Amino acid sequence: MFRKQTPYLYLILPAIFMVSFFFLPLIMAFGISLSDYSQDIYHPGFVGLLNYARLAHSAPFWSALRNTFVFLLGVVPAMVVLPIFLALLLNGKLKGIAIFRSLIYIPVVISMVVVGIAWRWLYADDGLLNWFLSLFHLPRVGWLVSPDIALYSVMIVVVWKGLAYYMMMYLAHLQSLSSDLYEAADIDGANLWQKHWHVTLPHLRPTMVMVAIISTIGSLKVFTEIYVMTRGGPVGATKTLVYYIYERAFENLDLGIASAAGIVLMLILLAFSLLEMKLSPKEDTPLKALKPGAGNRLASQNAVVGKVG
Repeated sequence: MFRKQTPYLYLILPAIFMVSFFFLPLIMAFGISLSDYSQDIYHPGFVGLLNYARLAHSAPFWSALRNTFVFLLGVVPAMVVLPIFLALLLNGKLKGIAIFRSLIYIPVVISMVVVGIAWRWLYADDGLLNWFLSLFHLPRVGWLVSPDIALYSVMIVVVWKGLAYYMMMYLAHLQSLSSDLYEAADIDGANLWQKHWHVTLPHLRPTMVMVAIISTIGSLKVFTEIYVMTRGGPVGATKTLVYYIYERAFENLDLGIASAAGIVLMLILLAFSLLEMKLSPKEDTPLKALKPGAGNRLASQNAVVGKVG
């Protein structure tokens, strides 16, 4: 009888942490979102769902939400696709590849504050990027001061910093791929692109889903990069939802609106996570034939080394 209960004992500590650091703060945040702190932060009044109605009619909130989704659509595809090319490059047996792997991972371990300050210097009107443009007699670009391109400039920094992190995830999965599959593809007469399309990508599909989920959550919660580089400017062009929450809570001391926006953000994160997990592959996907009449050899080879998913 005791043995049946033993597994549940191991769940006690994680359950305590979940309740203490997730469920209780979530309940408290929802309670705060039902109060009005705009008049008196020490004596808030209960207003029910009025804060959510105020959000629905708030132009700054919708602007921040729009910027967040633009950031999401710009960063996530790049994070999913670009690291694959780096992983394929670093998966080869090249001289000095270990040193190159270490060097390319440096941006990941550098503090985002340091990265933001360094790129702010690069983006400055008299910074290195504009100096480089001047060599070709091109006009200077207001990387962080132009409302049209400031958000995209921040996206570049985020992608640059996170590229190697996701590349290592792909690389770890690539190194578990048997070379026998590529040899079977060679026998079928597949070229380089066909081998990657029919062998590499199916093998990396679970990792691609994981990268999509992680980068989506990171993009929806982006804050440090915005705070260090632009402070939400110019004229709110880079103000994301998390920055909007910070601004309402710690600059305007309107905790009710900030908590309501936080609950909205939590629901968006939950919806995206559930959607991407729903779309993730549930079963291993067998390799398809590379050309008519030639797939049997690859299928039989795949049966020996295991399905690729």
